[in-house]
Amino acid sequence: MRIIFLGSPEFAAVPLRQITEAGYEIGAVFTQPDRPRGKRGRELMPTPVKETALQLGLPVYTPAKLNTPEAAAELRALRPDLLVVVAYGQILNQEVLAAAPLGAINIHASLLPFYRGAAPIQRALMNGESESGVTIMYLDQGMDTGDMILRQSLPLSPDETYGTLHDKLCLLGSRMLLEALPLIESGTAPRTPQQHQLATYAPKLSREEELLSWDAPAAQLHNLIRALDPAPGAYTLFRGKRLKLFGSSLAHGSGAPGEIIGIDAALEIACREGSLRIAAVQPEGKSKMPAADFIRGYQIKLGGSL
Repeated sequence: MRIIFLGSPEFAAVPLRQITEAGYEIGAVFTQPDRPRGKRGRELMPTPVKETALQLGLPVYTPAKLNTPEAAAELRALRPDLLVVVAYGQILNQEVLAAAPLGAINIHASLLPFYRGAAPIQRALMNGESESGVTIMYLDQGMDTGDMILRQSLPLSPDETYGTLHDKLCLLGSRMLLEALPLIESGTAPRTPQQHQLATYAPKLSREEELLSWDAPAAQLHNLIRALDPAPGAYTLFRGKRLKLFGSSLAHGSGAPGEIIGIDAALEIACREGSLRIAAVQPEGKSKMPAADFIRGYQIKLGGSL
């Protein structure tokens, strides 16, 4: 079974490495073009998938758009039996999806039909869900609407962050992909239709959502902070500049919303209901630091406000 792999971020790089090392024939890898990165944005950097593919000695293609007749013809010329698509970064049209006789499959980081869309990990945490999971599915023309092959849940702790859940789901998805590929090759893979009437959506995060409003319950703000930890980071304003907050935990203090009510090893901030203890912060233009260092270095006093 000749596989063409399409993906871009680290979430896709791990399964690419695992199926290659498991002995599957990877005819080529498609990923997004190199993009400017860094503070000045001058250096072009490859995607994690491109870096991994080059390390594995796999041919790499980086078309700006795959949904063109030329790019689709290039894909067909590689004679794929199956497309494996993981966070590629483009919605694929029917011409591309039809390039492989066995179709196209995808690793989606949610329990479909829940949390269809671009940000399922973050949205599940923002909503305080107690479980998440991975679905291996066939791709069709809809947004995460295809038939399911495998679906497995994962319990979430109250302090799960985007970083920890991303890594857990990445490994789970890789294992499930290795389970699904033999089923597809043998023609025994199930095709379970989704219950579309139950669908919920996980749209891409906006910059406006990163700003904390202390006039909200502590539990809601805790969910937002951990959904954006370690990146891009939820922030508040301190002395007119952005202050990103990390490592939040729920506490039971009281005060005016945004009031600093604790300055020991953590920074405790009052919310509309309850309070939050913050373990680490990142002042604008500075590196991330423990909250205790911030309290000392910026001479934080009780009764101040964010």
